[in-house]
Amino acid sequence: MATKALSFDVGDYVVYPKHGVGRVIELQSTDIAGMQLELYVLRFEKEKMTLRVPTNKAESVGMRKLSSDKTMQEALTTLKGKPRIKRTMWSRRAQEYEAKI
Repeated sequence: MATKALSFDVGDYVVYPKHGVGRVIELQSTDIAGMQLELYVLRFEKEKMTLRVPTNKAESVGMRKLSSDKTMQEALTTLKGKPRIKRTMWSRRAQEYEAKI
């Protein structure tokens, strides 16, 4: 089953793992080691950082669009629900939680 490649436009807010929410400020084309690369230029205001991500690697590095209001409401509803009691080791629970995130 083929999946649609992620596509971002200038001005879009995106989530980048380890850095948080940034904004696409430019689509850049550059030549590196004799290869032409298309890049998303991201700006992270909180960290005062600019990051360039190859367009063909955006999905594999975990870059994604912000969650919709509906998705956020579902997440908040789940978090407000009654917790399930688990009797497993804390390290295993931590691994499970990390996988879910």
